[in-house]
Amino acid sequence: MTNPIIIQGGMGIAVSNWRLARAVSKIGQLGVISGTSLDGVLARRLQDGDPGGHMRRALDAFPFKDSAKRIIDKYFVTGGIKKEHNYTQVPMFKVENNDDLNELTVAANFTETYLAKEGHNGLVGVNYLEKVQLPHLPSIYGALLAGIDYIIMGAGIPLEIPGILKTLADNCKATMKINVDNAAKEDNFFTQFDPAALFGKELPSLKMPRFLPIISSNFLATLMAKKASGPIDGFIIENFQAGGHNAPPRGKMNFDEWGEPIYGDRDMVDIEKIKELGLPFWLAGSYGGPDKLQAALATGAAGIQVGTAFALCEESAIVSDLKKQIIQKMSRDEEEISTDTKASPTGFPFKVIKLADTISESSVFQTRRKVCNLGYLRTLYKKDDGSVGYRCPAESKAVFEKKGGTSDELTAGKKCLCNALFATVGLPTGYKDGTIEKPLVTIGSNVESIKKLIKEKTEFSAEDVVDFILKPEKSIQ
Repeated sequence: MTNPIIIQGGMGIAVSNWRLARAVSKIGQLGVISGTSLDGVLARRLQDGDPGGHMRRALDAFPFKDSAKRIIDKYFVTGGIKKEHNYTQVPMFKVENNDDLNELTVAANFTETYLAKEGHNGLVGVNYLEKVQLPHLPSIYGALLAGIDYIIMGAGIPLEIPGILKTLADNCKATMKINVDNAAKEDNFFTQFDPAALFGKELPSLKMPRFLPIISSNFLATLMAKKASGPIDGFIIENFQAGGHNAPPRGKMNFDEWGEPIYGDRDMVDIEKIKELGLPFWLAGSYGGPDKLQAALATGAAGIQVGTAFALCEESAIVSDLKKQIIQKMSRDEEEISTDTKASPTGFPFKVIKLADTISESSVFQTRRKVCNLGYLRTLYKKDDGSVGYRCPAESKAVFEKKGGTSDELTAGKKCLCNALFATVGLPTGYKDGTIEKPLVTIGSNVESIKKLIKEKTEFSAEDVVDFILKPEKSIQ
């Protein structure tokens, strides 16, 4: 298996959907699906009537037929629900196993992977957020069932994942330690997943995928190379210009005059030290142009990871009106992109582009009722009785403080990324009073390469993006 030159970023909730990953993989690069919240994505697509029948076609290939039937019977709505988006909600993840939710999660990750790999021999990866721990085990197993080639993980330190991949590829019961606030040193909190207990002992043979952690420092690279529970196959080195969640600056957080975090020399990765680890690496964060690719290759990188250009292409699931609005702003040099240290419930800085009728606008954000009803980014904490509780700094202040949340964690700028990111791809939560959740779009902060791409064509495909990067002399027609 040769290394890809371009890794397409695994973005958002379903921004990097199966269509985008499939398009990139078919032309010889690494297409990547976003593994975040796929349980909810599958449930909502089915409730929308499964346009094109793709979800049901993939579920028909799911090796556990009874499970597929239960999911379709529960969520599929002939003709789709009304435009108010009053979806039947998927249960929130908890430490204790929930067979129905595990079953849905396995099937959802299988479905997205299966469709991304359908009809070609290219390689497909899936990107997970280490921070969103509770779905990991059934999610990974579902991707393995469909023959995923790469597992990519960032937003944390995924030391346990290589060993978990081997355990699940062997169809064995996997256990993963989870992070719990207020836990004592002697406490050990775990989540578990047993394929045989859920699906029976007749399980298919599975292959081991490659594993690429996303890192932002030499320390993390060395730690992963030496302390991970199994071998890793390379690194994606992502700098602070990348879209989505960014690593915070090392040391004390300082801010510029616009309130954005200041990054310095300590936040730069020493490529020569990375090379000493003897593993391939890809550079990410404003590397989506032909000149940046050549610069990356000159350092010894295997290639680059590209996000924003693919996020704006035709195959991406971002709502078309939002993509048009972004491209129009870029064409007039009017884009406003900020690194917001308050937006994400995770505590990580988060890139936000200001767009009309999204929660990037203060007036829109302030009108949203604060409620946590999806729960993917909830923080786990140890309760007084020793059990695990769940809270989110983006929920109401009264509820958050009742759960022991402190004023340091709760700030006025916390946004419900779960609901906003579902809305960004046209799957917003709707309420009985007619309110529908608003979107939020994240892109990288350096868009000069994209401006060159859109100069001749404001609508473009994933293949156009790859051609632009690999064949700069070829004009986009």
